[in-house]
Amino acid sequence: MPAPMRDIARILAERDDIAILSHENPDGDAVGSAAALGHILARLGKRFVLANASPLPGQYSWMDFPGPWTTDMPADYGFAVALDCGDGPRLGPLEKFVDPGRLIVIDHHLGNPGFGAINWVDTTASSTGEMVAALAEHLDIPLTGGLGQCLYVAMVTDTGDFTFGSTRPETLELAARILRAGLNLGQTNARLKNQWSLSRIRLWSEVMGGMTLHFGGRVGAVAISQETLARTGTSVEDCDGLVNWVLRVRGVLAAVAVRELPDKRVKFSLRSVGDVDVQRVAASFGGGGHKNASGGSVDGPLDAAEHILTASVGQSLAS
Repeated sequence: MPAPMRDIARILAERDDIAILSHENPDGDAVGSAAALGHILARLGKRFVLANASPLPGQYSWMDFPGPWTTDMPADYGFAVALDCGDGPRLGPLEKFVDPGRLIVIDHHLGNPGFGAINWVDTTASSTGEMVAALAEHLDIPLTGGLGQCLYVAMVTDTGDFTFGSTRPETLELAARILRAGLNLGQTNARLKNQWSLSRIRLWSEVMGGMTLHFGGRVGAVAISQETLARTGTSVEDCDGLVNWVLRVRGVLAAVAVRELPDKRVKFSLRSVGDVDVQRVAASFGGGGHKNASGGSVDGPLDAAEHILTASVGQSLAS
């Protein structure tokens, strides 16, 4: 058992008024692991707040949350727990309200600098949700009800439905324990998957239709401009997961997705299969993540960012 996990379990059992944080523009792991920790604290009879710089994405609004989701950092708290954050800036505007001396970090990203007073970083975990599940079981809290549901969402979204290389035997064994604890798999997956709007379908159709292939078809790239989002009536949330579909093209080993931000900077997402390490590429641009799934942001314009990132990923294939 990792020593940081023991320390975290002790603090959560002894202290109160916990601020549960996750990275802005949260994905399924950030939402699921944060909500799961809230369920743990609720069962311990603790006061807590789920806070994030971004509103709750609509696609996760159906989930069983242990309390409201707020975009405001509580004025007074005992400890803050940052989940699924590769570094402090990923907390967004809330970072400036966090006291590093009262910050716990639970994360699974490569390159995490350990920006808290207590840092539990396990890069072998498939998701932060998997780590929160271990914490729950250490505290003898059964993985039932909303807790199991939130953990499942965290795991299934961060492993690409258990298809990414980060999926370990332990990951699938945990999923089985959650099912045995009563999770309705059919209902949960239907709610998780069947959340698309017609606008999102049109966005994906246009973006995927504009995909380009490079390096002999081994690298696929897509780009999303602010104009495209405005014209299709879509948002950042509708882009979630799009990059993974680039890998569906036969022969593509690495995928690049670039999205123009309102300030004209560019958010990028990189995905790969097998031994292709896109984390090193992301790190060279100040980003981070995992071997097969990484991201970050760079200066614009959009077409220049797409070109330089695609070139860097292509060069990594030969290294």
